[in-house]
Amino acid sequence: MTLLTELSAALGAAHVITGADLDRYRSDWTQHYTADPIAAVRPGSTAEVAETLRIAARHNMPVIPVSGRTGLVGGAMTKGGLMLSVERLNKIREIRANSRIAIVEAGVVLDRLHEAAEAEGLYFPLWFGARGSAMIGGVLSTNAGGSNVLRYGSTRALCLGLEVVLADGRVLNVMSQLHKDNSGYDLKQLFIGAEGTLGVITAAVMKLVPRPRAYATATLSARSLPDALVLLNRLQTASGGLVEAFEYMPESYMRRLAEVRPDIRQPFAPRQATNILVELGSTRPADATPGDDGALPLTQLLETTLGEMLEEGMVLDAEIAQTEAQRRAMWERRELAAEITVARQPAIDTDICLPTDQVAVFLDRIHARLPALDNGAETLSVAHLGDGNIHFTVFPTSDSAALYDQVVEAVEDEVQALGGSFSAEHGVGLSKLPSMQRRKDPVALDVMRAMKAALDPANQMNPGKVIP
Repeated sequence: MTLLTELSAALGAAHVITGADLDRYRSDWTQHYTADPIAAVRPGSTAEVAETLRIAARHNMPVIPVSGRTGLVGGAMTKGGLMLSVERLNKIREIRANSRIAIVEAGVVLDRLHEAAEAEGLYFPLWFGARGSAMIGGVLSTNAGGSNVLRYGSTRALCLGLEVVLADGRVLNVMSQLHKDNSGYDLKQLFIGAEGTLGVITAAVMKLVPRPRAYATATLSARSLPDALVLLNRLQTASGGLVEAFEYMPESYMRRLAEVRPDIRQPFAPRQATNILVELGSTRPADATPGDDGALPLTQLLETTLGEMLEEGMVLDAEIAQTEAQRRAMWERRELAAEITVARQPAIDTDICLPTDQVAVFLDRIHARLPALDNGAETLSVAHLGDGNIHFTVFPTSDSAALYDQVVEAVEDEVQALGGSFSAEHGVGLSKLPSMQRRKDPVALDVMRAMKAALDPANQMNPGKVIP
């Protein structure tokens, strides 16, 4: 029997996609990579995923796991391989409110989990712009981050257990619901961030947290990035660690936003050099109970801290959201980052992480270095400043592959010198393979190759990704 005949028999012909119907699988959101799969399959259960991998192994066919296709690094691309979409594995199996966990399948869209948790008075605190299409399997496979990492951690910190189908079709069940389990290696961590190179994640146990009763949100201009970090630390101390997001949008970002989306109101006129979106969230009833003046205590705490720093000259201006509509408008400015970045090409996009007190140092150094590489290049930065993650984009004057490599290596040089990482939350995929070769510790690469060989000796799971 042929590969496609066997797959059709196992899954049903309607779930083996070929021909023109493959078009929606041929590219990811960036449009930078084009896939040419032999087919895309849509198993509807863990057992069907296992059978798909057994069939693929018999035919020596590479398998590329696919989720919401919102990736930015080419991690779901293939030439001639078999795409395995988890879109039909879309059940929220259980929300256990008292244990504050959700048991979900890999094809559950992030927004659906948000809604299901909210219905129970809880919150799944993984939040980023692509939440309407990104799926749990994908966010686990890339260890996705987002705006709330500062308080809740990345996807890795939110996962208690996994169900994974290995390359040979065996099902690894480590669907722990425990917060403590010291019985050997923490196997789930092998697969989180592995981008489908070690197996297919089919289900997970995810942590939920109490839903905040009140938010206090502001957009402010700070005198400098170091002053912004002083504000962050003061707010954390004053609130007892309630800062959920601390986002940096410099003047270059605001200028680009005005060019692409002139319909979006700018917070300050004239535009300021250092703009911060800060949000606190509290579950305490007292923080959500308006005082005699109608103001929430949480908002008053934010106002007081900002007022003190205004008097000290470290904060130059601020606007505080008084309504949910104003809060959402502030977040819209930040969440348009991907749209306003990809709207201009060519672009050299990087996703780096630094110690928070080294972010300003990096920006000074790279801006001083860029003119020698490309004197007319422009830049755009936006950052999860609270955890040191910068999305630093260079718009070069030419679409030269050599210039691209020179700019990326310059960024890597400065990041490495400051103790940072060239990959923060988008994954490695295809685009960061050269960086892995240049910058990853050689012993770490050897260990990764050994793990890959042990779990996938035929190199059939998403080959050519992550490990150079």
